[in-house]
Amino acid sequence: MNDEKLHFIVIDDSKLDCFIADKIIQNTGRSASIHTFQQPADALLHIKNNAAISTTIVFVDIQMPVMNGFEFVEAFETLPEDIRKPYIIYMLSSSINENDITRVRRYPSVKQFLNKPLSGKTMTMVLEDYNASSAS
Repeated sequence: MNDEKLHFIVIDDSKLDCFIADKIIQNTGRSASIHTFQQPADALLHIKNNAAISTTIVFVDIQMPVMNGFEFVEAFETLPEDIRKPYIIYMLSSSINENDITRVRRYPSVKQFLNKPLSGKTMTMVLEDYNASSAS
């Protein structure tokens, strides 16, 4: 079992969903840091200004005002490769919209579409998936 500490970023306009995600991530015992943002633009600024030295898992909500999850990913994908490289992005949504799921698959930097809210079971799956891919 890999117990490497990872960095996490949660981007969701709901304070409650950010709080829940923060607690679930803390409970894994795998977090080196957790940053939560209610504005995707703030998260982008953080990513641009703080070069990630190691793997950072990003959970971004699709449905947000001002800048939605898709717009965040589109802006993220314009960043230089060396900045994008350590980030693994998961998109979250409470609506199972086939168009959203199809659209998520078009972004090379998005690993997977997940249902909201983030749960312990989902976190276990994300960490197992990370362990499997980092072992190969």
